[in-house]
Amino acid sequence: MLKIDFLGPPLDAGPLPAIFYFALSAKDSLHLDPYNQPAIHLHNPDLRIFSISLPAHDTMPPTEALRFWADEIHHGRDVIHTFVQEVALYIQDLMGSVIDPGKIGAMGLSRGAFIASHTAALVPEIKHILGFAPLTRLESVHEFKHLHVEKWDLTHLTGKLYNRHVRFYIGNRDIRVGTESCFQFISVLAAKAYEHKISSPPIELFIGPSIGHKGHGTSPQIFQQGADWLKEKLLGEPHG
Repeated sequence: MLKIDFLGPPLDAGPLPAIFYFALSAKDSLHLDPYNQPAIHLHNPDLRIFSISLPAHDTMPPTEALRFWADEIHHGRDVIHTFVQEVALYIQDLMGSVIDPGKIGAMGLSRGAFIASHTAALVPEIKHILGFAPLTRLESVHEFKHLHVEKWDLTHLTGKLYNRHVRFYIGNRDIRVGTESCFQFISVLAAKAYEHKISSPPIELFIGPSIGHKGHGTSPQIFQQGADWLKEKLLGEPHG
């Protein structure tokens, strides 16, 4: 069963623009600093921010949770696809009554950006995707090194995501999820858009100075920039 938390007006207040944010557990993603910084910047009375706990993140530390994913995959259980399908069904159930179907964004931090992208691939109404230090290839992280996990690479989703607004931020030496892997995904995605006659696709990658352990950190300023971009897309509020 999905574990969900949200910020914003009560659900019975009618349909509003919505953002689905993935980082850790639903509660920590919205309330634990620094993971909740994007949600804080996006908090607005005309917007709901939903967070859904990633698999195992309610019961395990983040590092152990990824090992759980790898163990599930090793034993033939597609924990990623199962979870993303449940999330997609939940979003569809809210469509129209709680969510304005024309104003939906997906946002994620690290592994959360990976899940956000997979979710958007199943929910075409999600037009805007924002990722901070995004994981794009499972084999880039050591928990999955000895597994055959190529089929979950985000490059396989380009046929479904080429017509979305995408903005990713990553450090110039992120050796946890791989700066090169992120660049490759954005490059392939832009090429797919060009194949579909979109000559200037709104697909962006910002590479800045790495911070934090293994260069896998996001500064408060970057959280602010990304949140402002997504707020402009959904609410029309200008950003700098």
